[in-house]
Amino acid sequence: MKNNLTAVTVLFLLLSGFSQALAISIENNLKPEPYQKETSRWVVRLLEQLHYKPVKLDDEFSVKILDNYIETLDPNKVFFYAKDVKEFQIYRNEVDDAIKSGDVELAFRIFTLYARRIHERTDYAVSLLETTFNFELDEEYIWDREDMDRVVLKSEMDDLWRKRVKNDYLNLKLAGKAEDKIKETLSKRYKRIAKRVRESNNEDVFQYFINSYATLIEPHTSYLAPRISENFKINMSLSLQGIGALLGNEDEYVTIQKIIKGGPAEKQGKLKNGDKIIAVGQGDSGSLIDVVGWRLDDVVDKIRGDKGTVVRLSVLNENDLLDSKPHIISIVRDKVKLEEQAAQYQILDVHSEKNANLKKKIGVINLPAFYLDFDAKARGDKDYRSTTTDVKKILTQFNDKNVEALVMDLRNNGGGSLIEARDLTGLFIDTGPVVQIKSSRGGVTVDRDTDETIVWDKPLVILTNRASASASEIFAAALQDYGRAVVVGERSFGKGTVQSMIPLDNYSSNNEHAMGQLKLTLSQFFRINGGSTQNRGVIPDIQFPKHAGSDSYGESEYKNALPWTSIKRSNYNMQGDLTKEIPKLRKNYNARELLNPEFTFIKEDFDYYNKLKDDKSVSLTEKIRKEESKKQEDRKIERKQKREAITEGELDPLITEVEVVFNSENVEDEDEEDEMDEEELENTKNNSEPAGDFILMEAARIVADLTNLKQERLMVDTPKDVNVERGKKL
Repeated sequence: MKNNLTAVTVLFLLLSGFSQALAISIENNLKPEPYQKETSRWVVRLLEQLHYKPVKLDDEFSVKILDNYIETLDPNKVFFYAKDVKEFQIYRNEVDDAIKSGDVELAFRIFTLYARRIHERTDYAVSLLETTFNFELDEEYIWDREDMDRVVLKSEMDDLWRKRVKNDYLNLKLAGKAEDKIKETLSKRYKRIAKRVRESNNEDVFQYFINSYATLIEPHTSYLAPRISENFKINMSLSLQGIGALLGNEDEYVTIQKIIKGGPAEKQGKLKNGDKIIAVGQGDSGSLIDVVGWRLDDVVDKIRGDKGTVVRLSVLNENDLLDSKPHIISIVRDKVKLEEQAAQYQILDVHSEKNANLKKKIGVINLPAFYLDFDAKARGDKDYRSTTTDVKKILTQFNDKNVEALVMDLRNNGGGSLIEARDLTGLFIDTGPVVQIKSSRGGVTVDRDTDETIVWDKPLVILTNRASASASEIFAAALQDYGRAVVVGERSFGKGTVQSMIPLDNYSSNNEHAMGQLKLTLSQFFRINGGSTQNRGVIPDIQFPKHAGSDSYGESEYKNALPWTSIKRSNYNMQGDLTKEIPKLRKNYNARELLNPEFTFIKEDFDYYNKLKDDKSVSLTEKIRKEESKKQEDRKIERKQKREAITEGELDPLITEVEVVFNSENVEDEDEEDEMDEEELENTKNNSEPAGDFILMEAARIVADLTNLKQERLMVDTPKDVNVERGKKL
């Protein structure tokens, strides 16, 4: 903990020379702001006193923060030399003191060297565009260097970047671009990387550094600098204008993190989670601007626009090779409405395997989020919008229309209001605990449903995937524990923690400068059976095949995620018994899975992805790359042909037909919907796209099977004399 002033001075002298050299290239004079000293001190106090998993800031943790900061700046080890990182080690035991005292100048010195290295590399990259590349040489480029040693010699760094530029050039060449266009695109790309770091400001550097501390404690804890904090709410709503997608950074690419339900991108249907945005164009014919290496907010500005205008995105799918030809997606900008975020529903007819004329009427509720209009509720508005009130109305309609069973579709539902998770659970049980919450101080509170009313007592299946998180997991886990629902699909995300936003200005000694906010993990969710959704997620009773890439997604993929743990079981009474039905349902599903070609495709994609995911290098020989690209293109063509053959032919009778009888998304006026007769309801199914959702259709078959098993069990359990008596009455 003792300050090593001599050592710090030595490193300062080492870095001061190049700091002066950067005076011209860096537009802003990067140095700590006075307000950041107090901010840093309060971050430490709050993290050590309030966090669910407090970590003492000492010399041992100091080393980890330094390593994390270096990795944050240069995760792929393509800028810093080994000697740079070695020189940084003089700070190993100083980082903790710096953060505690607020004297964080060391972070700015490291960043200054980082900026210099970027300028060196990008200048060299641009110069290489004037050379001629030989694409017949047998050499490869290692694009993922995370597990490799840092470069020692300048000649090695030059060779690494020569291969990188050669790979970028070959990617564009194989995508069909002309030589002059390739050079123009790459020159702009590399200069943009340098410009991005040159435009970094004091807030950026401070936030990078403090988050190297905060996120090391736990992945959902972070510091938001004043500018980011001030615009946080605005940015969130703006991200829903334009195409209706949340964007994020992955290396030098802006990627699609989540498609917003009801937004233009979701309706257009071609943009997918994980897609990399290569270029953005305006209108139906505007030129496409390469955005690789851009800041996230700059890309958002390009995509955002007025309602009714067109934006064109050049994208690569998550599993595409980087030299694959991007595909162009045109999307008409619009604003996502609350109604489109709200619960939607369908009515399906699931045909019987034995008799095609026998059908089960199945209801489906698609729930994109657990929403609640807090302001309207606080005002006392009787008609405030919430998940529970909307779903209750739908369930009432289902009962009136003699719907026999329900699928609650929680795929891609990232959570939301804890209140709504509790109240929605209450629609399916009488009373009892829903979730247990353990605070950072160790106390456990139980959130209960106190309403004895059961709105839906018929068979229920809950459909989840890896993007089902938080409140979705609370709802699914509770009904699974009560024996009230069968959970099917993929394992859920595994986020079982609760965060709160803490304005640091509340602790400021003066109001001259805003201090930002701290997102802090304060408590953890536990199931009523005592287990946790944290890390493990909710494990389905019937698991569908894993999608490609799903193993690298979820809470368990964070290195410092809180581990799974358990507490004492809550006191609750089972409200259903599915122990006899689940093995039979699983057997029926397994038989269909083997015969359903779409599930076979999922398995093939999963195996194909796993085969390639550990290959961290790519050939720089044009002939080999063309062969690899052709294999991938042939694979896509073969898949398309198989699907067309399936469409023209007939599936095995075991995979019973599922018809969409009604889809609420095709009805604009709810009052008109109530007045529809059976013929009108039947006619709406032709406009319904979810008929192609084979995952949902399989969930519907499972709940239809459950309905049959329940009816059979009821007949077996009913005394014979009661059956005789019923026969007499009939």
